[in-house]
This record gives sequence, C-alpha cells and structure tokens, in this order.
Amino acid sequence: MEAPPAAYRQVSQAPTLPGGAPHEPDFDVAALYETPLGTGPAPGSLPLDEKLRQAYFWIVNHAIISPHYDMEFSDGPSPSVTLGDSKARLTLPSGQSYSSFVLIPLLTFAVRRRCLLVGGPGRGKTASAILMGVLAGYPLREVRRAMQHGHPQLTISDLLGTPLPADLIKAERAADIDIAWRSWLSMRVKIIDEYNRIPTRTQSALLTLMSDGYAEVFDQIYEASDSAWYLTANDDAGGGTYQVIEALRDRIDVVVHALAFNSRFLGELVARVEQRLRPEELVPPEIVFSQAEHDRMSSEILRVRLPDTVRRRLEFFTAQFELLEPAGEQFEYRTKDTAKLAGVEPHLLAAGETGRDRIADIGAQTTGGLSVRALQSVLHYAKALAYFRDRDEVGLDDLRAVLPYVLHDKLDADDTNPAFDEPGAQAYRTDRVSWIRHLFDRACAEYDRLDLDVADPVGALLAEFADGLDGLDEQTVTGRLAKIEALLTEWSSGRKLYGHVYDDALALKYLHQRYVNYRTWLRWKR
Repeated sequence: MEAPPAAYRQVSQAPTLPGGAPHEPDFDVAALYETPLGTGPAPGSLPLDEKLRQAYFWIVNHAIISPHYDMEFSDGPSPSVTLGDSKARLTLPSGQSYSSFVLIPLLTFAVRRRCLLVGGPGRGKTASAILMGVLAGYPLREVRRAMQHGHPQLTISDLLGTPLPADLIKAERAADIDIAWRSWLSMRVKIIDEYNRIPTRTQSALLTLMSDGYAEVFDQIYEASDSAWYLTANDDAGGGTYQVIEALRDRIDVVVHALAFNSRFLGELVARVEQRLRPEELVPPEIVFSQAEHDRMSSEILRVRLPDTVRRRLEFFTAQFELLEPAGEQFEYRTKDTAKLAGVEPHLLAAGETGRDRIADIGAQTTGGLSVRALQSVLHYAKALAYFRDRDEVGLDDLRAVLPYVLHDKLDADDTNPAFDEPGAQAYRTDRVSWIRHLFDRACAEYDRLDLDVADPVGALLAEFADGLDGLDEQTVTGRLAKIEALLTEWSSGRKLYGHVYDDALALKYLHQRYVNYRTWLRWKR
C-alpha cells in the first residue's frame, strides 16, 4: 500500500483566525496551586481554542466532505444572489463561516454534551463520531470496538456489563455479585450508532447513564465521568425499530443534519478509493487532545462571559413560547404545559384565542415552551462557539448561530398555525433550522421595536432588588411596592398579554412578594 499523501497529514498554520485577540480568561484560584507537573499549558504550546480550530479545519478540509457553510457570519456586507423560480437566496458570507455538520460535533466534544447526528445512510454520521473519539486520544481500533450498535436484541447487559457467572452461583446477596463492566463506559467519547433501534427497556438504562452519569446492574453501580456523547439516526422523527422514549430524546442537547453529498466533490472520493485512504486513520497527532487538555478546554469555555445585552435578548426570545391564556384560571397556570399535563393539545385551546394576532405572535407557532435543560444547553454551546471564534464573550451572532441546532427538538411547531401558510413561510414546516432562526430574528426585531435596551422598567426593578434588602427601611420598601403596583396597573389598561409580558408580570409578582415579606419582618422586629 502506498504511503498517504502528505496533504492528509497537514494541519493549518496558526493563527487559523487572523486578527483574533488572545484569550485572557478570568482569574482561577486553581492556578495558584499549579506546579510544573500540573495540568497547565506546556511552554510554547498553542492555546486550546487555536488547537480546536486546527482540528476543525483538518476535518473539513481532509476528513469529512462537507462543503456546506451553513453557519454564516458576516464581517461587513455579504453579497447574495437569488436563483430559480422560487428565488432561493444564496448568501456569500463576508466573515469566516463554518459547516454545522463538522463544527457542532466538535463543539460537543469541547463541552462534553450530547449530540444527535441525523441523515440518510452513508452520509458520514458514524465517521464523524469516530473522528471525535480519535481526537480524544483513543486508538482507532478501541473507538470502533467501543461503539455501541443499536439493534432490536440489545440487552442492558450487552450495553452496560455482565455479572460474573461464578458470583451468580455463589452469591447470597446482590451486593456479592461482581460486574464485568463494558470498557466503553470509562471513555470520554461515547458513540451509540442507530440509537432508535434499541429496545425500550435498554433505552431506559441508557437514559440513566446519559442523564445521571451512572450505570446499574444487579444493584451494582458504575460512576461514569463526563463524556461527549454521539448518537446517530437515519431520521429525527424519533422512529426506527423502536420509538425513542421522550425522556431520552429530551436529554440530547443538540441535533445536526448530515447534508447531501455534493457531486462536484466526487474526485475526492475517487482519490480515497484508489489510494485506500481512511481519514480516521490519518488524524495528525497535533490535533489530538489529552485528557488534561480536554478538561482545561471545558473550563476555559465556561469562563467565556455572557453579556447582559445578549442575555436579555435570549430572555425575551425564551419568554415568547409558554403562554396559553385559555389553559388555566389562575395566572401562573395559563401555560401550554398546563394543557399538556391535562391531556389537552395546546393548539386546540390556542385556536379559540381572540386577543392576539396568531400570525404576528411567534409564540403561537409552537406547542410548548423551553425547559431549563434546553436553556443550559444553549448557554454551553453559545459559549463554546464564542470560544472557538476566539472571543472572550458571547456575541449575538454566536447565540443566533447555535440556537437552531440546540432547539431543533425542543421547540415543537404547531403546524395548524396560519403563520406557516404565509407567502415564503411554507418551507418552515420542514426546515426547522431556518424556522428557529427566523423566530429568533423576529423576536430580536420586536425587542428593538420596544427599545428594551433603554426602556426596561422591569429590568430596572430587578436590578434594584439585586442590590439586596439589608438596610432598607419600611418607607423605601413601601415605595418600591407602589412602583410595582403602578406598573402592573398601567399594563392592565388595554395591553395585550404576550409571552414576554406574562413573564414580566410574574417577575413583578415575585418582587412584590419578596418586598411584602421583608416589610412584614421589619414591622415584627420593631
């Protein structure tokens, strides 16, 4: 066999993002205890965000044929053209842009979360996951052997471990039985191929491992360390040999599509076939991450700041989706979740609403809101993308880029909503990535229209409360209570109840109750 071309071993020269500012992470007290033998960076080594970018460019240039730069960023005006009868817009980004199919799994590796890769057979889903295992420093043979293949006969013992036969015979208690745990449980990269072919009972064991980080067989517990998870499926509808249980789907942090092969790159396939090249066998050692580097990179990502201005837009966007006025009588229970818990489809109740414009209100386009777990995933990936782009804080463009992939399976569309019948909106029924990005853009436009960066009375009251209650006298507290009541009274005069107003009203009720309790205490201690 001929030696592989040197080009396949070539790593992009640093810096891969010219003009980026070096990271200055927040002070970490652990640095005081580092020694020359500690886990800090080696002298002269590249910053880990640069190493992560080198890994991305090696994969996208040499390993995964994915010429789809669908995560677009602008550095000034970006030209665009429209093609075809449908006037499909093709944008030529003026900033460094990326392939989501390569970048999202790589960010998952960096933050050690859970990624679902979906797409037809032979699109590179499994190959992409295997590359992540090699990047973690595991030998290719070990990565392949550790990969779990979903099939209808997969048992819990097949997945997790088998009790030793001799112990089964001799043991008088379950605690006396030793388990031969599967070696893949200890790996920092875990791969489940075709997870929707796993039997329901085995899915439940997988759920415990993914969500709680431990495996249990015969009352024996195995504690697993933080890992990057990669699951694959041929579709994202939750079907397969077995329906995926809802709780397992909910534990998946991000979903990315393996897009169709571009026929113009067939020559690359020809070269690989003729030279018997397998990119996963050619990963350069320069882009492999040790466990210490992996740990340090995860810590550095968490220290990337989220500015208040970006957080406020995420809050405003998140607030749009839970409100459903007909679902309850008490204010707190007027939510889509209340309807679901009662076994009523939210869209049936929403159809009877008359107070709001169901086309203008983006919250009416979904059948549910966002969970705390989904928002935590958004924060992890937004920070990871900002880190990858050599930023010390998350930008609005970072948030906009990751939202569609994190919320892909978290926001369920209400297909009966008339907004999907509007001109140019029909594609949103099938293109969930563009739909979620469109919702975020609409929310940001409404945020700007309301001028909430300048005129945010609820934000001012929350900031005032955040300064603390210690030292406030009764007169001050009474004055703040009056301001809260006056603002709510002002809203009651003809203002329609939209999602963000609903959340703000509940926040004001929270503040009111805290001040009432504090005033009661002040009166008691006289």
